[in-house]
Amino acid sequence: MGAPDFARMPSLYIADGHHRSAAAARVYQARGGAGESGFFLSVIFPDNQLQILPYNRVLKDLNGLTAAQLLEKLAPTFIISSPGRPQPEAKHELGLYLEGRWHTLRFRPEISVVADPIEALDVTLLQKRVLAPIFGIDDPRTSQRVNSLAASEGRASWKDWSIIRNTPAPFPCSRPALRT
Repeated sequence: MGAPDFARMPSLYIADGHHRSAAAARVYQARGGAGESGFFLSVIFPDNQLQILPYNRVLKDLNGLTAAQLLEKLAPTFIISSPGRPQPEAKHELGLYLEGRWHTLRFRPEISVVADPIEALDVTLLQKRVLAPIFGIDDPRTSQRVNSLAASEGRASWKDWSIIRNTPAPFPCSRPALRT
């Protein structure tokens, strides 16, 4: 595939490596495009050859809340269906495993419809609307109260945890730099 083929692509989605892409854009800007700073190694797959696995946030506690109190705190942010299903089926839909039951959480439209595509990502909405304000988790990468659980780990390992599950959608990259 050459440059003309690439230029004809209507969209390019970054499914993984968005931090690397953003860092490369910052290097390019800092160097004023000097040398080969406008290039970085990447691989491109057609969407029919790509599988994006769900990510799961495993909460070690409910931050002092009961299950009922948690659902009450989530209600202004989500349309909650109980019982729910373990596998989210659409953008802005999450699964919450709480006290042995699944709940389907759908971000309310007034929350999820925003102009900035980064702010519309489920992971951003989850962080800003749930993890930080309700659980006090400001940085899930460093917090001892939340972990990730691989999609391949069986349900038996979930029995004592509260889990927020999301199947991410690819993100359309229409800007040279993404905020991280």
